[in-house]
Amino acid sequence: MTRKQKKTLIRIIAAGVLLIAAALLPFEEKSIPRLIAFLVPYFVIGWDVLWKAVRGIIHGQVFDENFLMCVATVGALFVGEYPEAASVMLFYQIGELFQGVAVGKSRQSITDLMDICPEYANLERDGQLEEVDPEEVELNSIIVIKPGEKIPLDGVVIEGSSSVDTAALTGESLPREIGVGDEVVSGCINQGGLLKVRVTKEYEDSTVTKILELVENSASKKAKAENFITRFARYYTPSVVFAALALAVLPPLITGGNWGMWIHRALIFLVISCPCALVISVPLSFFGGIGGASKRGILVKGGNYLEALAAAETVVFDKTGTLTKGSFEVTKIHSHSMADDALLDLAAHAESYSDHPIARSVCAKFGKEVDRSRITSDEEISGHGIKAVIDGMEVYAGNKKLMADQKVAVPECDCRGTMVHVAADGGYAGHIVISDKVKETSADAIRSLKENGVKQTVMLTGDAKSTADAVASELGIDTVCAELLPADKVSKVEELLEKKAPKSTLVFVGDGINDAPVLSRADVGIAMGSMGSDAAIEAADIVLMDDDPAKISLAMRIARKTVRIVHENIVFALGVKALVLVLGALGIANMWLAVFADVGVSVIAILNAMRAMSIQNS
Repeated sequence: MTRKQKKTLIRIIAAGVLLIAAALLPFEEKSIPRLIAFLVPYFVIGWDVLWKAVRGIIHGQVFDENFLMCVATVGALFVGEYPEAASVMLFYQIGELFQGVAVGKSRQSITDLMDICPEYANLERDGQLEEVDPEEVELNSIIVIKPGEKIPLDGVVIEGSSSVDTAALTGESLPREIGVGDEVVSGCINQGGLLKVRVTKEYEDSTVTKILELVENSASKKAKAENFITRFARYYTPSVVFAALALAVLPPLITGGNWGMWIHRALIFLVISCPCALVISVPLSFFGGIGGASKRGILVKGGNYLEALAAAETVVFDKTGTLTKGSFEVTKIHSHSMADDALLDLAAHAESYSDHPIARSVCAKFGKEVDRSRITSDEEISGHGIKAVIDGMEVYAGNKKLMADQKVAVPECDCRGTMVHVAADGGYAGHIVISDKVKETSADAIRSLKENGVKQTVMLTGDAKSTADAVASELGIDTVCAELLPADKVSKVEELLEKKAPKSTLVFVGDGINDAPVLSRADVGIAMGSMGSDAAIEAADIVLMDDDPAKISLAMRIARKTVRIVHENIVFALGVKALVLVLGALGIANMWLAVFADVGVSVIAILNAMRAMSIQNS
């Protein structure tokens, strides 16, 4: 509870005591002393509401809940309902306090996330350590992270080994072991030994900064339900004010009835009509859902993406790095017109300029330093492979499409994996088989999605059809689209978007590095964040910080629960208010029922909204 909330609680207690004392005093009904007695608790608890209403009128923002409460309670004072006026203001402030505490609790997970922000970095200069602001550290500087300290900047370990706590980023409680050569990201906590790290990203480009920007901006991207409530309140509040005015004036003018009775009914009508339950609980539900997801390493960029994810019926996956580990290794070498070593030598030299994981795996298998003086030219052919001139020979290394373009016949091979075919001087030299292991949780992720109502799972890959079919069969994926170029993936997603049901959405899941166009085109783009990949955070709508595909179904359950809670609150709040408004207009509802329709409904709706944070991983 904040300091301001504690002061409000003290005022509530003081006003409650004064209200009871005023009720016990032996004053006559509607007498001046009785009015004064009840004005004391009224002003103790309600002075700030009165001031906000006056300030709103001055600034042209008349029709808000403060204005409604002031009109209702001041009107009650004028018609002699002194206890009701003070009581309504007291219960309104109790409701406001409760709302503030609830909002604070829902923000706690976001606040916890903000705690990942490092306060300082130990910069090594001339063998001495100096505590500096992380923003002052330059690229390639050497920083030292002591045991128990937060890692302030992204970098590579150059000395030492340790275990790091990544829970703040991934939601994963198990520590990660790191050593020399391993990458570390800002926001994690060093749990073990002393680490020396060479900085690879400046503070404004670091993982922790990207994540904090993402979370801070999430509130600006509102769901349709939030926008509806905002528009609804804009027209609803002035409407009920004019309806209450008509209720107070028209019946006594037409029927010649009791003015006091109809004014009293109009005041009850105003108290009932306060839109607090909707205005607070709907955004709170989405905020709670985003906060609950962030605690589990799922970063959602806005309530609109949660709402879209809740309607997902088609989930499309990129294969490499998403369903598989993306750690390639050479498993077989099938030479055709030369020795295995010569084939590997040619392939490694051809692939040596490429940063693609497959190229790196070929070079790793070669195990020697590439002699670049032997390479006259090297050209990457997008989606196909490499063309190079090595020792005067024209060499092509890549997929079947590249071989077909060069009119080189390729023999069939039933090995599972990705094939790198090599042609030299127009003749087929052989192929290298490279395998990528499926993630341990991928099969469970697909099964869980289907259990959660996903009707179609699709896998897109540039791999050969035989390799793609084997992975899809192992994981239980419904549809496979293989041998695709990067542009083909966007076309396939376009086709699937045209075929999906009108109110359903399509989700694309990729590694966020090569899949930015597809992530942007899908209704919801989910990226494997690699604990903070820049491309993942920029391109996707939702980021899974620990690369675990099983988190997709968890994110979907959080989204569906959040949207369900929002709908429950809208129906409940509008239903109760509509009923009590009718009863108030007919003179059946009294001020206490009106207080329940405002404060009571708000409290119940907020309690329901807070359930959005409580979903478990299982």
